[in-house]
Amino acid sequence: MNLINPRDAQAPSSLRTATLPEELVVFHEPDCAAMLWQQPPPEGLTDWLDRLPPDQLPRWRETLAYDAVEEAVLEACAEAGTPEGSERDALIQIIQALANTSAEVFNAEFLNFRLEVINSNACRKFHIDAVESRVVCTLRGTGTQYGYAQNGADPDVIETTPRLCSIFLRGSLWPPIPDPHFVHRSPPIEGTGEHRLVVVFDKHNSSTRP
Repeated sequence: MNLINPRDAQAPSSLRTATLPEELVVFHEPDCAAMLWQQPPPEGLTDWLDRLPPDQLPRWRETLAYDAVEEAVLEACAEAGTPEGSERDALIQIIQALANTSAEVFNAEFLNFRLEVINSNACRKFHIDAVESRVVCTLRGTGTQYGYAQNGADPDVIETTPRLCSIFLRGSLWPPIPDPHFVHRSPPIEGTGEHRLVVVFDKHNSSTRP
């Protein structure tokens, strides 16, 4: 699983990477279609998530203020029976941190939030989302796949985001329309026994509380 470095002469120009907070502004560059935001995971978190039975993975779906995500994830963990401890605390903190970053990048106070457990071929076709902006981060399992497509075909080269690497995506409602060739999908995992844990934040286009 390789991250494309946009500074490489052979890398597609519409994909950006950011590793420092001050680099997040590249998402707003005119020719950007997507941005990879890589942060090191807390020690032990990925192994702990892998050991959890799928029914103990938290699930949630709500439109809420970005600073209320921590409380929502805590409730989701309680409902799923996610074991208490430092790893659960780290999980909640990393999701809230991504909410904070998303609100900053999207310039949005409210976010459409999804925390999903996926074991099927959901969104298996390459596409551009019908939203203004979205971020997807895979906490457990195979990451989001992406590439450059021509004439409606699948990409010749398919890349996969590393685990806990967030991919910020411009959707079809972004003004102006983003690069139509940069597409992504959920990895096809149906029948493999894999259970992915994925967090998604979309910009909520309203200045009032939902």
